[in-house]
Amino acid sequence: MTELPIALYRSSSPGSTVLTVTGFGRQRIGTRIVNRRLPMHAVVLVEAGQGTLQTAKAGVQEINGPSLFWLPAGTRHSYGPTEGESWEERWALFEGTLTADLIRQRLISPIEPVVRLQNLRETQHLFGALHSDFVAGDPLSLASAAATLHRIVVQAARQANAGSDDAADVKIELVIETLQRRAFEPADMQSVAREFGMSPATLRRRFHGAIGLSPKAFQLRLRIDRAKQLLTTTDLSIEAISNAIGIDDAFYFSRLFQDREHCSPSEFRRQYRRT
Repeated sequence: MTELPIALYRSSSPGSTVLTVTGFGRQRIGTRIVNRRLPMHAVVLVEAGQGTLQTAKAGVQEINGPSLFWLPAGTRHSYGPTEGESWEERWALFEGTLTADLIRQRLISPIEPVVRLQNLRETQHLFGALHSDFVAGDPLSLASAAATLHRIVVQAARQANAGSDDAADVKIELVIETLQRRAFEPADMQSVAREFGMSPATLRRRFHGAIGLSPKAFQLRLRIDRAKQLLTTTDLSIEAISNAIGIDDAFYFSRLFQDREHCSPSEFRRQYRRT
């Protein structure tokens, strides 16, 4: 189910500031934004989807998610997904004296505003942290939001400058995201390896190098974590929980749980039950 759109704004403080976040939002768009000009700077995160961005300095730029792009203040721009499609985007508005330095150092480039992201999860984490701080709204949280925005700038610049040697890392990020989506489905790692053009041995090696776990161990961790959530927040039977996380044999599930958590599912429920 699509989440409801978010649009939050805060007035900037009187006087000059180094860096201030003045807006944050999330929305699904299916039509182009045409010939708009913003009085402050903006960054837009497109997690998936295809489309274009057009500005006077950059011309027409293709967007292939996951990507983000920068809109310096006063830039007349048009952007949106391919006709007939839509995409989910998150955005932030910001201003401050530091932005001139960021543009001069080409960490934010009006000429090359689109950055193809190689580590979507980390960028999502940063946007999530920025959102939480911006909602809190107290001076400390707003200062933290500004610091997080600066981290987004630096991380995007690093990814923009990454070479082709990072292609393997990009592919592993996609594998990780795929296994997260399919965590509770039957998984054939040989099929997953073929899907991403790797041998099973290469998949295991690169996957372990990225997160310190094999693909199977990663899937098991996700399943057990979900089981723990269900054990402590629902009255589902052990068999029902086992089926919910993609393990047909409840006895096998209980043995896996015991090996990992050093207690049975029932013991875990008694110890950590939240209701």
